[in-house]
Amino acid sequence: MYVQCIAESINIMGTRTGNAMRQRDPGPIVEMAHEEVADGGDFLDLNIGPARKDGTDLMPWIVKVTEAVTDCPLSMDTTNADALIAGMQAAKNPERHLMNSISLQPERMKKLIPVAAEAGCYVVALLWGVDGMPRDSNERAAMTVELCMAMNEAGIPNEKILVDPIATPITLGSDQVMSGLEFMAMLPEIVPGAKSTVGLSNVSNGVSTEKRHYLNRAYLAMLMKYGIWSAIVDTYDHELIELAHGERPELVKIVHDIMDDNDPDPDSLSPKELEYYKTTRVLMGKTVFSESWLEL
Repeated sequence: MYVQCIAESINIMGTRTGNAMRQRDPGPIVEMAHEEVADGGDFLDLNIGPARKDGTDLMPWIVKVTEAVTDCPLSMDTTNADALIAGMQAAKNPERHLMNSISLQPERMKKLIPVAAEAGCYVVALLWGVDGMPRDSNERAAMTVELCMAMNEAGIPNEKILVDPIATPITLGSDQVMSGLEFMAMLPEIVPGAKSTVGLSNVSNGVSTEKRHYLNRAYLAMLMKYGIWSAIVDTYDHELIELAHGERPELVKIVHDIMDDNDPDPDSLSPKELEYYKTTRVLMGKTVFSESWLEL
């Protein structure tokens, strides 16, 4: 299985790229774009944050900078709807790019759905409504139907829609992690032909930096059981990219066996396999999460 990797590091919060965006310095952005593509990025996420003051100038600028140096598709990522519109209008080939995202807020839907339909781009359908995030898989399903129907009516086919069930931090417990996976199993029947995506590193928010990649990797392998099409990821984590691109099937199998309640004998596992064994059990709630889960 091959998961499309949306490289996350060109970000207004990033040390290298944040100042470059603010100063309109293309150098660090060009450098990182080349690095992320070389490391396996299938899309480049251009995250400018809320960009309330200058988003309609910043997004077109960064789109033009990256389009000039790579033909890798772009993910335009901001909560500023006007900035998303400006970015799509500035793109040379908008049909290849990704609008990230359209949620269930009526004003955002009204403004962005017609633009996405006209551009022919891919669209992230973010399952976030007027009351916030869904509480369980059934609420995710209801939101998906409402949002995708509105997109279909505007002329956006299911094949261009990437449904994002919203990943939640394991520090808040495993219930939402498992609810999202339950929804992923339902998605092909709810919206046939639709794709899926997730902000992978959300699952490890709040965890110490040196341990976050263990959670991200195991969570990706769990999502692969349900056919995740893409994920916003750290392409500098080479093991994660190997997983996503189908190069570590033995590790994915261990994760899926645990999900099927066919846990391997931990004494038979290598140290690397044991990382996935312990981390998957934590994400499933079979083991209570603590910062020392790998040592237990």
